[in-house]
Amino acid sequence: MGRQFGAKRGDSTDEESSGVASEEVIYKEPTVYDNLLMKLGTSSKSVADAYKMRQRQEEGRSESEEDEVDGSESLSIFVVLNSFVYSYLFVGTDNEYPGSPTMESRLQEDGMVSTEEQSEDAEIEADSEASDTDEEHGLGVNDQSTVEASTCTSSFNEHFGYNLSKREVDDLSKKKWKYEWEVPAVDMSSSKWTGTGECFLKDVGVIYAYPASCRLEKFNSYRDILHCNKKPFYLKGQEEDSSIMDAYLMHSLNHILRTRDLVTKNDAKVAKNKENSKEEILIGGGFLDQGFTRPKVLILLPLRSIALNVVKRLIRLAPKAFKANVEHFDRFCDEFGTGEEEDEKDNNESSQNFDDTGKSNSQKSSKPSDFRMLFGGNNDDDFMIGIKFTRRSIKLYNDFYTSDMIVASAVNINAKIGKAEKNKEFDVDYLSSIEVLIIDHADVISMQVHLVIYLFKLVLLTAAVNQLNRIPSKQSKTDVMRIRPWYLDGYAKFYRQTINLSYYSNPGEVSTSNPFLFILVPDINAFFNHHCTNYQGKVKLICEYKGVLPKVLLQVRQIYERVNADSIANADDARFEYFTKKVFPKIKDSIQGGIMLFISSYLEFVRIRNFLKSQNASFCLLGDYTEASDVSRARVWFFEGKRKMILYTERAHFYHRYKIRGIQNLIIYSLPERKEFYPEIVNMLEGSHNMTCTVLFSRFDQLRLERIVGSAPARRMVKSEKEVFVFC
Repeated sequence: MGRQFGAKRGDSTDEESSGVASEEVIYKEPTVYDNLLMKLGTSSKSVADAYKMRQRQEEGRSESEEDEVDGSESLSIFVVLNSFVYSYLFVGTDNEYPGSPTMESRLQEDGMVSTEEQSEDAEIEADSEASDTDEEHGLGVNDQSTVEASTCTSSFNEHFGYNLSKREVDDLSKKKWKYEWEVPAVDMSSSKWTGTGECFLKDVGVIYAYPASCRLEKFNSYRDILHCNKKPFYLKGQEEDSSIMDAYLMHSLNHILRTRDLVTKNDAKVAKNKENSKEEILIGGGFLDQGFTRPKVLILLPLRSIALNVVKRLIRLAPKAFKANVEHFDRFCDEFGTGEEEDEKDNNESSQNFDDTGKSNSQKSSKPSDFRMLFGGNNDDDFMIGIKFTRRSIKLYNDFYTSDMIVASAVNINAKIGKAEKNKEFDVDYLSSIEVLIIDHADVISMQVHLVIYLFKLVLLTAAVNQLNRIPSKQSKTDVMRIRPWYLDGYAKFYRQTINLSYYSNPGEVSTSNPFLFILVPDINAFFNHHCTNYQGKVKLICEYKGVLPKVLLQVRQIYERVNADSIANADDARFEYFTKKVFPKIKDSIQGGIMLFISSYLEFVRIRNFLKSQNASFCLLGDYTEASDVSRARVWFFEGKRKMILYTERAHFYHRYKIRGIQNLIIYSLPERKEFYPEIVNMLEGSHNMTCTVLFSRFDQLRLERIVGSAPARRMVKSEKEVFVFC
């Protein structure tokens, strides 16, 4: 793919038209981007491969002359997210934002370019001089036209300096998005990016061939992004996440530092001209540089252990001048890491395993490796930390209202929102001016749904995001004369960029016939469609899946029965009716036990549980909130045949990975979201004599279905006139 795009691009370049032989090798100084790739490549194989590919392209060599580049998805997202790296490195090289060293100097300070560091005096002097040079941002007195005239205006200024019209706001409020273009994803087989508006990725195949001096603004954008096929570290290793993390952290740093230095520059100009021309200065559109509060970047993560890695990497990527002193770093490592005593305790606990008779036996943990990697560290899901960048330090545990970035869990934010709603003395106004929202491991966050959220009909992720960009409940210390007009108009949500990174995507809304149980579950695709309203548009990944059926090790007939549903609103009702009228009568009349019902949704679990109670059925529970003592008892009863059925939820499996023995008949009431759970569950039939497996699905389960059986079979199954399908 890269060669095809490269050839096309090469036909129209000035270098070829000048007649320079492609075989000629000319020594070139390593560019800023070269140095970045070399540095990041030491910890990321995919980025190292990107650097090798770049070298081959610049030297005119084909890919066949060397080993093929590893086909990992991290290389593609390193480009698409969203050339944020390129924004950080290239867009500013010709027109640096005020008050900062150049981008090359910034990387020099981080050891990427071997030149002398700027002294503190020189940096301060550069900061003051920057306030006198306004052309690059058009921030002169009463001179907003300079911004429009500049050919070097960065995407930062273009995006946040644009004022939406009432008509544009009305169109955005309708939430009708049309994806108009598709581009193959680099090094991601059977995947493609699709987006709204103008396609800015059409030349993505040759992006690595660009020299550092080339202008790459057209690749840079503040659009919303949904990457729904991210290979998480707990499945593919830490380096799979590293380049994606680096991309969004560098973008976040770029955004924070541009915002900070813009405000600093304007503060200096206001102070300098305070006595003679204050009123005239504040008329200039360039001085509208702030929101209601200071925090501009919010990163949502599921666990403290993941937050630990993200913040550590953020500190490493920050310019050296800023990280000269990292305040409260030891405290952060203690609270977000796992101490030696905890490690020893975890190892002791993992060495004890309990069989289905309730007896313990000392042996190595039977938990899958991905479970151990994900939950091996500090797996607390309740945290929030403010981070502030000053001239010579990074302050962790900073006050939220004066922080530049907030790293938090959706669980913690929702708790604070609930507290503010109950007690007017508390507020979450620090979320009012978030301009970049990054949700990493959204699939894990979607598992963190607590019972209280179901009862109050809230969505963990959606409730948190709905609180962003609201008008503050209390007056802030911000100079209202410098607040951007679209904040005052209540349009901030249309400027916020959302980057949603997930292992998988799920579709839409779920409801039941009972209006008191109506809930919009935290579906990733629905969240992206309804709560990401960036005026610049959207980009998302579409994937073709091979399925996981080959990972089923047993020779078991897997019978898929399609449930006909007219709409997603009544899909749950149709499934429940199908189960009660066609599946349960067979179970009830059968004398055979060992029946396990696997259920993805907790609401479905409650509904089936209540139905079985009404039928006086013999069953036991392994649900989201089943007590540990009840779990042990239920497994023993089921294994010994004292209970005919056992109900097991996906969330219980996600957090515990129980191995249930004694299963003879497996009924998958609703397919799991996580594709690897399917073979794990079906393989639990091992040891059964007359094993059977029945799967219920509807056409609204297509996203789940294609991850399990494959994209092509899934499309046939939802459209076919037949309603029963068999896999062996």
